[in-house]
Amino acid sequence: MTSAAREGAPDSRAAFQVDLHGVVDLLARHLYSSPRVYLRELLQNGVDALTARGLLPEAQRGAGGILVTPCADGSLEVRDDGVGLTPTEAVELLATIGRSSKRDEDLGAGREEFLGQFGIGLLSAFMVAETIELVSRSARDTGAPPVRWLGHADGRYELAEIAHDDPDVPADGGSLVRLHPRRDMEHWLAAETVMALAEDVGGLLPVPVIVTTTLEDGTSVGRRVSAPALPWATGTAPAVERDRRLTAYAERTLGFTPLARIDLDIPLAGLTGVAYVLPAALAPTSTAHHRVYLRRMLLSTATADLLPPWAFFVRCVVDVAALRPTASREGLYDDEVLVATRDALGRQVRAWLLATLAERSPLATAFLRTHHLAVRALALQDDEMLELAAQVLPFESTLGTTTLADAADRLAGERLLFTTDLEEFRRLAPVAAAQDLLLVNGGYVYDDELLARVAARFPAWRVSRVAADDVAHTLEEVEPLRELEVTDALAAASTALGSADCDVVLRRFEPTTLPALLLRDTEGDHARAAAATAAAADDLWGGIVAGLAKPARPRRLVLNDDNATVRALLAGDAGPVQDAGVHALYVTSLLASGRPLHDGEARLLDGALRTLLDGAFAPPSSTDPSAPPHEGDPR
Repeated sequence: MTSAAREGAPDSRAAFQVDLHGVVDLLARHLYSSPRVYLRELLQNGVDALTARGLLPEAQRGAGGILVTPCADGSLEVRDDGVGLTPTEAVELLATIGRSSKRDEDLGAGREEFLGQFGIGLLSAFMVAETIELVSRSARDTGAPPVRWLGHADGRYELAEIAHDDPDVPADGGSLVRLHPRRDMEHWLAAETVMALAEDVGGLLPVPVIVTTTLEDGTSVGRRVSAPALPWATGTAPAVERDRRLTAYAERTLGFTPLARIDLDIPLAGLTGVAYVLPAALAPTSTAHHRVYLRRMLLSTATADLLPPWAFFVRCVVDVAALRPTASREGLYDDEVLVATRDALGRQVRAWLLATLAERSPLATAFLRTHHLAVRALALQDDEMLELAAQVLPFESTLGTTTLADAADRLAGERLLFTTDLEEFRRLAPVAAAQDLLLVNGGYVYDDELLARVAARFPAWRVSRVAADDVAHTLEEVEPLRELEVTDALAAASTALGSADCDVVLRRFEPTTLPALLLRDTEGDHARAAAATAAAADDLWGGIVAGLAKPARPRRLVLNDDNATVRALLAGDAGPVQDAGVHALYVTSLLASGRPLHDGEARLLDGALRTLLDGAFAPPSSTDPSAPPHEGDPR
């Protein structure tokens, strides 16, 4: 390059200029979910500084602790006995945003015993503070002068060396951070808020975290909010005492008394903790929120993907070391390590579940009563759980609550029939129960898929979906003379239901209070749906659908000849009133299953009721058709 070119060309090595105000706005609006993380970030800095000091020669190590003090003027002070900063380190960390520094390396950036990065963590405090003051003295280089850094939310900062005898300088090395609140953010630095945040985010830290509070008489009292050991650490306490302690921890932290607990331990992920079994049932689609600590600092109270979806019946509290946090350190990065950890946790929960259900204990009974959906969900993908589920899972049936294994034993080789929707079971159950026909309700969530898996796994049980003929064959046929007597009435009834694609047959069955039973054929319903689609589609698509659809088998409305209403209907004269009665029996049979009516069915019921009411309220016919109508006669 020529000298002229060098003189006229801009310096290609110039650094970006960073607007601190924009960085603060980025942190507040896009990185962190809430201003409450500011105290966690300050505690992280303090813990990392204490950890780094613990790596110094023994003569340079201190007692180690963090002191949090809400001040009377509304400010907040956070002191630590950590490694502190030299003036050079302060420039690297506090004057340049996002730059790697030698102290980052000294503090172990990327090493698992350290939690975060100092500079970004400190800047997060601008979400609640108008100014941040940092006073620090190095414990590594005791001869280096202390420094004071004063940063403002508008992007200005001042960095200066100060005297060792300044009252803010930690006597034995360490740092002091002082926050002055922003307008409308004063409540975040209030004593009660600070105490609650410190207990929440730092309650499991291994270092002493002391929060000072001022009593009514003006005296200050320090309270340790951190725990020397994890709540689930085994220690030397008796098992009963440990159970009591962990139950109390769940009540205090999660807000419920657990039905049971599962110890979790995955050494490769550096994970320990407890999975608490919920005392009440939840929908399978509900999102599980787990409490996750990263090296004993609270990371998140709402981590959703820690366990497989079928394990929605537990809530975990875990401490991890090898999992990677997100940029905001409010969640876990979804990588291959988290996937492997999720699988390992799922195996531990599954092992507990198999062992518990195999015992047939009061706990197993209570668990099945509350969380049977979780067992069903796991049985859909796990053969071992499927075999156990067939032995212990309760199913609704026409002969009471039963397990599939008990039902198969009772049938002794006969077919084990099930319905795939609740409406069908409600429609068939009264008749099936009266005929002593065992019918299992597979209409609840997971049940139809589970029964299909059981059918493949246990072919000797002859598990199959109920068909219309299975029920029809159990109903008693009427005597030939009686059937001949009502042939015309049955033909008229079938004609009346022609638009509904429904035949009418006569049988005798219990209970006699049930006038009619509607038998539907699944393949016929599918064929009718295809025919409706073909009729509504254009010529090309309609022709394709019509060519694929099989002829629809009609539904069957089975009238009960032992029912007085049915006998009266069949004995009446053919005409609109009899047709209306048939329509009413058809629609009420649909309603008996709990299924809502379609528009055509609702119109059918409305017309039937109108005809019946017109017939009931019509005036008596006159013997003289030419006589004048009496008062009120619609003629």
